[in-house]
This record gives sequence, structure tokens and C-alpha cells, in this order.
Amino acid sequence: MGVAVVTGANRGLGAEWVHQLLEAGWKVYAGFRKDLGRLSVLEHQNLTVHQLDVVSNDSVQGFAENAPEKIDLLINNAGVADGRWRNLTEIDDSWALEVLDINALGPVRVVKALYGKMNHDSLTKIAMVSSLMASIDDCHIGRSYAYRASKTALNMFTVAMKKEAIEDNIAFVILHPGWVKTDMGGDRAPVEIPDSISGMREVLETRTLENSGEFVQFDGALLPW
Repeated sequence: MGVAVVTGANRGLGAEWVHQLLEAGWKVYAGFRKDLGRLSVLEHQNLTVHQLDVVSNDSVQGFAENAPEKIDLLINNAGVADGRWRNLTEIDDSWALEVLDINALGPVRVVKALYGKMNHDSLTKIAMVSSLMASIDDCHIGRSYAYRASKTALNMFTVAMKKEAIEDNIAFVILHPGWVKTDMGGDRAPVEIPDSISGMREVLETRTLENSGEFVQFDGALLPW
């Protein structure tokens, strides 16, 4: 195994990414925004942690400068919800722009800053953790305006970036983790965190330059745009 970078790694899906990658023999460089959370109990000789706020160019640059010189896998997991059931009269434009900054531009900042360390002879894989709520075709109930728009924007950024990255031996995948029992998903969610991560790891195993940029559910199903 090689070197993996995980953002938003202190809790939920991110912390489980770190746990499973370490168990599989990866060296992991993990980013957290404020507190270590679960990272404080994931002590491992192959784990390095560093503060990362994806809306700050200075923070992203510092994170990148301290990252290993060769990166084989990037899990862009950091993100935020927006208040799921707001109706359109309650849309807060300042908060909506902040959600877009975190969820759509944040991962792009990370890719940009780490690109020189991912551009090497062997295939690098980048996972953008998105959501089925990014799907325009699947938007049946509306609401959650900022979150939906931010993840749709993330998907488009990814598809655009993959066009250039193919030339540098970098493959992207856009992942929907499922409806997972996290702080965001709630207790009614049918998918357990470890099952979501193990499924997404299996999807990553199938990634090539030829299928770069696909929108895929944790169980391998292709999703509508």
C-alpha cells in the first residue's frame, strides 16, 4: 500500500476512512479542522495528523507543505450540512455561500495544493465524497438547497478536473456513501459507517483512467447526474 490523505478525518465517515486504511496497511496523513475527535484514540505508527480548514488557502497550503512528498490516494471527505428542511423563504444567502465554499471549493483547494505530490508515474486515485442529493435527476423533494447545490457543484468541478488529470495519471471518482448513521444521517439511516467505507473502498479498487469521473454509490451502482 502507499500514502493516503484523508480530510475531515476526526469523526464519522472520515475517521472510519482513516481506521480502515490503516488496517489495510496504508500510511495515512489526516486533516482535522478544530478538534482531534476520534483521531485522538487512533494511535498508529503510520498515522500523521495535521490541522486543516478547507476554506482557508493558508491552512490548505500549510497542510500540503507538511504532507508526504508522494501521495497515492486522496479522500476529500470534509464537508458540512445546511439545515436540511428549510423552505425557499428561509434561504440564508450568506450561509449558502459558506456551504458552497466548504463543500465545493474546499475539495478543489485541496486537490490544487496537493497536485504536485499526486502527479507521478503510478496511478493516483482521488475520491470526492459527494451525495445522491447532488443528483439533479433525483431531486424529487427539493429543499436542502445549499447542500444540494454545493454537492452538484463539486460533481461538476470533479468532472472538469478529471479531463486534465488523466494526462497526469490521476483518476477521480465521485462517491455517494449512502444514507449512513452519522450525525448528519441520523439514527434512522439504514447503512452503518463501516459498511459504507468498506463499500467505497471496493469502488476505489475498480477505478482506472478509463472510468475516471464516474458518480458511484458505495455499493457500486452508477448514479444519475
